[in-house]
Amino acid sequence: MDTNTHNIYLFKALDAYPYNMEETIESLNYALSYDPNNAEALFLMAKLYSYQLRDYETAKYYFEETMTRQMEMSKLYPDYIYVLTLNEDYPEAQRLLDYALKVKGTDKGLMQYLQGQLFEAILEFKSAKKALKEAKKLSKNNDFTAFLNREIERVKNKIPKKKNKKCKKKRSKRKEKSKHRSKK
Repeated sequence: MDTNTHNIYLFKALDAYPYNMEETIESLNYALSYDPNNAEALFLMAKLYSYQLRDYETAKYYFEETMTRQMEMSKLYPDYIYVLTLNEDYPEAQRLLDYALKVKGTDKGLMQYLQGQLFEAILEFKSAKKALKEAKKLSKNNDFTAFLNREIERVKNKIPKKKNKKCKKKRSKRKEKSKHRSKK
């Protein structure tokens, strides 16, 4: 009977999220009171704290609790990596990303996109562009591919342009000539 009650509250929370936060929180609290170890309820609580409340430390706690209960929950990794990146926990995000790429069932294209975001966050734009191109190769739908094309272009614009040495020499010669002309 308790398991059924727990599931009813979990389904109510899932149904209400993210449109009715009051009902989501109430139902999640009931679900967790019946089964405090339920990975699905813990995961939803982590998402609530990260995306709605932007309390990343509390969200990290719930993500970690979810992982201890069910490490093979592939839908957990993209959200957790995203939160770690937002919270500037870059080494931890990289370790989790490396692990998530080995978990069966994770969306490898999405993982490569998150790798690109992580590289961009640490200002490694060339690496970010490379990861985004890899995500594009692994993309499984046109919308994601179009999105990645825009992301690649956006990151490409952040890469500093190299100035050609020959162009610099020509410019300096032109400046010298114009200085000589102006002196005459």
